Amino acid sequence: MDHVVGAVPLAESFDERRHLLDVAGRALGSRVAAERVVDEAYRRWYRLTDPERLRMPSPRVWLTQVVDEACLTRPAPARPSGEEREIQAVRAMAEDVEPVERALLSVRVRRARPVPARREHEITVAVRHACSDQDGPRLRSLLAPDVTAFFDSGGKIRALTRPVRGDEQVARSLLVLLAGQRRVTLCTGSVNGRTGLVARCDDQVAAVLTLDIADSLVVQVWAVLNPDKLRSWNRSRPG
Repeated sequence: MDHVVGAVPLAESFDERRHLLDVAGRALGSRVAAERVVDEAYRRWYRLTDPERLRMPSPRVWLTQVVDEACLTRPAPARPSGEEREIQAVRAMAEDVEPVERALLSVRVRRARPVPARREHEITVAVRHACSDQDGPRLRSLLAPDVTAFFDSGGKIRALTRPVRGDEQVARSLLVLLAGQRRVTLCTGSVNGRTGLVARCDDQVAAVLTLDIADSLVVQVWAVLNPDKLRSWNRSRPG
């Protein structure tokens, strides 16, 4: 199955989660309880099969109904165990990638011809411009033919559930994710000591992307969409 078909624009998923939190918050009167209910709704979403999700005419309506039902039947569902949270994160980011495969990808980056920090920065900036301009051919030219992209939603927001492979597929998935320039802005920033990409939606950090580059081409893309992991970015936002 072409999992890029299920790609979700960042602005859409951002609005959707905010809407669900508002619905649950009004019903329960507690932000913490609302987040638990919304997280449970997304867990139910990810338990659906790929065909079930793709056939759904309006995921937002379905999720809203799940939240409404949960608010009526209980104050808030129990917080999932640590093991369950770990399973959800793994499923959302790299369901069909074995640890050995991820290790091999990392080895490829280390063994490839070194890329100076300045060149790495230049390539990241070029990716930023290609994504902002929605320039597919330009973006593909910056990606390795067998590039892989991972989308870490933590099971807390709608996103692709499996890694995307190949320059054409990865380019398409990134362009869909970052569509909507009026609301989504993309800039470079320091991510773990390297140049990365920070996407903001309505002035809130909604995604952080890191690029692994080898031989002057992007070989891996890691997109963090999990709102829990992005809270520190929003707390540290100036102003």
